Amino acid sequence: MEKLTLIKVGGKIVEEEDTLCQLLNDFAAIEGHKVLVHGGGRSATQLASRLGIESQMVNGRRITDEEMLKVVTMVYGGLVNKSIVARLQALDVNALGLTGADMNLMRSDKRPVAEVDYGFVGDVKAVNGELLAALIGQGIVPVLAPLTHDKQGHLLNTNADTIAGEAAKALAHHFEVTLVFCFEKKGVLRDAQDDESVIPEINREGFHQYVADGIIQGGMIPKLENAYEAIDAGVKRVVITQASEIHQGRGTVVL
Repeated sequence: MEKLTLIKVGGKIVEEEDTLCQLLNDFAAIEGHKVLVHGGGRSATQLASRLGIESQMVNGRRITDEEMLKVVTMVYGGLVNKSIVARLQALDVNALGLTGADMNLMRSDKRPVAEVDYGFVGDVKAVNGELLAALIGQGIVPVLAPLTHDKQGHLLNTNADTIAGEAAKALAHHFEVTLVFCFEKKGVLRDAQDDESVIPEINREGFHQYVADGIIQGGMIPKLENAYEAIDAGVKRVVITQASEIHQGRGTVVL
């Protein structure tokens, strides 16, 4: 099986000129097949504020009403996605920007209302891995925005970590996939105050123990749960690292 690297980067990295420039240079240098999944939350919040639309977050998730859906579509599917594509083309990477609606790539159901009504937020139900693999096989580098659709004519705001995990699972039938989650730390830390205390490898048993001991907490728990779901679905390797380290192969490897 040919190898494929799928990189997921948060909005913070793609929204600052220095970090974006370094990231795209490092991404361009990755050999073989590759996919980039991006966020863009801070840009969406800033644009919404300029338009007089209030941003509401619950547990780190954005409440997406009709007006906010327009904003995230403009920012994620437009400004951020196409800026990345243009800059990758300048680095001789033949990138193609896509949302889940393009070519029916990723279909979601609108999240049911429970304690919180998240509005137009999607939970992924189907990924067209065959089509994505066919594009990649032609030398195209997909750049995926965190938007999906319900096949009823509605776009849905969808968590970028979820997009990355679901795309990686679907592509694992066609490639040997390494999934890399990039964020602002060098990996999963033993001590949140010490940036150098990276845990180099975590197995499932160790993960549960770290959670029980309070070493791993907050937003890192769903990240690692996503990582194990991906491995269970056939993804070869999951790495959690800093964006500036993607070319070095450093960070936390999930076993």
